[in-house]
Amino acid sequence: MLVQKLRLQRGWSQEQLAELSGLSARTIQRMESGSASSPESLKAIGSVFEIDWSKLKDSEMIPDQANSAATDEALALAYVRRVKGFYLHLGEFTLIMGGIFALNLYFTPSYLWSLWLFAFWVIGLVIHGLKTFDRIPILNGEWERRKVERRLGRPL
Repeated sequence: MLVQKLRLQRGWSQEQLAELSGLSARTIQRMESGSASSPESLKAIGSVFEIDWSKLKDSEMIPDQANSAATDEALALAYVRRVKGFYLHLGEFTLIMGGIFALNLYFTPSYLWSLWLFAFWVIGLVIHGLKTFDRIPILNGEWERRKVERRLGRPL
């Protein structure tokens, strides 16, 4: 599908395209699988790729290779929102775990049950951080693009 090709050419993940377009990641998945899309969804995707939304159904259309400044700004804003979300998560972790440790030490100082909660929350926080800062190489759009190009034997 053309939406997937446009997305992969730019090295974006489905989540990044969803953020830029204001659609859900599930909607992007449906569009890429060829399901019928509403005109509103097509208009949102068309505005992100700066093409006429009616051409999104045309599989023969050749997309423009240039990324615009507006798209770069939108990606930068989406990235900053993800980083902000991670920092909020880190702040919540710090405040809530501080309170839980205090309660644990006050009511049952002989058994530190709060360390179990701490360990599980740290695992979630680490995964969130790795995803936020694109440290998990198989979860980003660049990896998808490379795999598609390898499969095709040519660049997108």
